[in-house]
Amino acid sequence: MNLYNIKDKSEQVSFAQAVRQGLGREQGLFFPEAIVPLTDVDALLALPLAERSARIISHLLGDEVPASKVSELIDAAFTFPAPLVKLKDGTYALELFHGPTLAFKDFGGRFMAQCLATFRTNDKITILTATSGDTGAAVAHAFYGLEGIEVVILYPKGKISPLQEALFCTLGGNIRTIAIDGDFDACQALVKDAFDDEALKQAIGLNSANSINISRLLAQVCYYFEALAQLPRSERHKAVISVPSGNFGNLTAGLIAKALGLPVKRFIAATNANDTVPRYLKTGQWEPHQTVATLSNAMDVSRPNNWPRVEELCRREGWALETLGSGMRSDAQTRDALKRLHQLDYLCEPHGAIAWDLLGEQLAEDEVGVFLCTAHPAKFKESVDEILGLDVPLPAPLAKHAALPLLSHNLPADFGRLKAFLLG
Repeated sequence: MNLYNIKDKSEQVSFAQAVRQGLGREQGLFFPEAIVPLTDVDALLALPLAERSARIISHLLGDEVPASKVSELIDAAFTFPAPLVKLKDGTYALELFHGPTLAFKDFGGRFMAQCLATFRTNDKITILTATSGDTGAAVAHAFYGLEGIEVVILYPKGKISPLQEALFCTLGGNIRTIAIDGDFDACQALVKDAFDDEALKQAIGLNSANSINISRLLAQVCYYFEALAQLPRSERHKAVISVPSGNFGNLTAGLIAKALGLPVKRFIAATNANDTVPRYLKTGQWEPHQTVATLSNAMDVSRPNNWPRVEELCRREGWALETLGSGMRSDAQTRDALKRLHQLDYLCEPHGAIAWDLLGEQLAEDEVGVFLCTAHPAKFKESVDEILGLDVPLPAPLAKHAALPLLSHNLPADFGRLKAFLLG
């Protein structure tokens, strides 16, 4: 598989290089040189999740990784289901929270860990990543205990849910966590600064597990196929998928699935008040505002890193950006959506509720809607309990970590301080 740096197309790498390197020159994102459509989509949709996913990833990677090895990686990573739950005629929820950290990031995090463990040399590797909530837990658990790999996770202090924090800040070992005085965009900027420091990169073997890493994206492509596999065949070509969107890796993966031939009719990019992309699609002006804290904190991103990949793919495929549906929901609208979902006997959390609400607003009568449920409701127990008047029980993984002490360090949003920490 050949990939190029979107910012500097002269920089071309293999899949293994892209996984090890994370970012390209000038903080550029790597993207596949070609996405060749699959010729047997209907046959693939008849297969089980892991077998189908291995074939999709093998198709994308070409002859760089033997098919038998890809199957091993997928079998080790995808050990949990992604059920499609029918709410009513024509509307379905794709539940992506049945992995070990109860969030969709488990798919990408676990596959990346398997890839990096396979492709790594004997050199030291330090994973540096920023999280707005769910990435931290997925990455921490995926890499926990892997020999020769250190993980450092930055997150905005006081701006993720206590249960999200507990899942990845209680592990210790090769997992170090830092609460940054700032928002997610400040954390993301620190990661970018680290990648711009060549001496630091070499000294600690820097890599990233954010959705900027191409392995994460390829893993996420697979659950879009799983969604349509569970739809009646007659409904697949009418599918509209609403995606909770923060850093836009999830939407990028969906568009790659469509480029591979998955018969999705269209996508909706659903955001909270951090609505840079919906405004851009309406006005053509890229005008990020200051990030604001919301109930759907994993989407509190004003400068989404993966947006250049969306534009690159749409340009190559000849898709007008305006064909993407989009919209935002305020916290008040999110609360109302959660209540209305509960009246349908479906317990959700803020991110999924936003995707569902915008799907309902934009779905035509002859279309079938799927919205992505990216996290277990218990990960947002405080807000879900308060909004719905419930006492959501904690699943075992959350209950275990909620009882453990936090092991996080605290730092200002200052690169010099972070660099000293990393080198120390």
